[in-house]
Amino acid sequence: MQDTDPHAAASVFATLADWIRLEQAGGVGGRTARQLLAHLGSPAAIFQAGARVLAELVTPAQLRALCAPPSPELVRLLEATQAWLRQPSHHILTLHDPAYPALLAALPDPPLLLYIKGRIDLLARPLVAVVGSRNASMQGKAHAEGFARALSDAGLTVVSGMALGVDTAAHEGALAGAGSTIAVIGTGIDRVYPARNRALAHRIAQHGCIVSEYALGTPPVAANFPRRNRIISGLSAGVLVVEAAAESGSLITAQLAAEQGREVFAIPGSIHSALAKGCHQLIREGAQLVETVDEVLAALRVSPLAMPSTAAEPEAVDDIVLSALGHDPVCIDALLERVGGDAGMLGGRLLELELAGLVEQLPGGRVQRVCR
Repeated sequence: MQDTDPHAAASVFATLADWIRLEQAGGVGGRTARQLLAHLGSPAAIFQAGARVLAELVTPAQLRALCAPPSPELVRLLEATQAWLRQPSHHILTLHDPAYPALLAALPDPPLLLYIKGRIDLLARPLVAVVGSRNASMQGKAHAEGFARALSDAGLTVVSGMALGVDTAAHEGALAGAGSTIAVIGTGIDRVYPARNRALAHRIAQHGCIVSEYALGTPPVAANFPRRNRIISGLSAGVLVVEAAAESGSLITAQLAAEQGREVFAIPGSIHSALAKGCHQLIREGAQLVETVDEVLAALRVSPLAMPSTAAEPEAVDDIVLSALGHDPVCIDALLERVGGDAGMLGGRLLELELAGLVEQLPGGRVQRVCR
């Protein structure tokens, strides 16, 4: 919010301050806030309604919270938020703002506020989510980056959660493509979590945008990350799950997407890989199995344009170790039986292949080939 007229800017922020006050009212929550908005029209009308009117709509504890004067903590938050908004490319959208994303507004539980850092115009473009495991394999990261780049090249904006693993690879791939990316985070927008992604967050804010429903200063709280997943899926026309263990948080995003009427896609993996279990579960439950970006684009009715395919193309194999590996995880002893020779020779060759990015070491003394 940058306005050259200080009086107009003050008026706009006064309206926004009522939204923040409503969102921060202890014990009120999003559901009650939306019910009050439906009855009374605006946050300002809620705070002006008086105790007698509000008493018919909320519990006694909620009534006390709504009738209490702004606390010192709230005043400090409002001051910090106003200062934050004065910076370039910083925005806040309320649920009633015409620019609020329509798909998100249609959810049963849309956020009252969206804090945005970066290109707000991306929220009005065709969006697709790419999510997956934080502890992704090299193969999973390669899939995420390759699919995200191709989706970006096709004109889609890629949405993810800026976590380590698949999310990070998806953002990197989208930034490398012709399009861009949106990161939906589970902290205040003035925080970067995980700290390892600080440089990535800076690039996303510069070339894409970062979105949060949480007030400034909100620290990383475990419960907030599953909750933000409804925004990742709610913004998007479809959700692609790249790798997910059986109890992965990515399955929450996929389930929310299905409940929201979005397309759900899953990339299959080896039956021996724990990181493929979640994707296989999704496929059994009706998610579309995809092997190429073109399949995602066709389901979303997006023209593939002219771009390289991310299908795993047959590669010329003249290495005895790669040939023996196949495409499933295998333990070293079993691989040694396949190739013959001695363990020292095999270990040296595996190290060379790992340094070349063609082989990945897995837990439990297993190795797996990486296809790019």
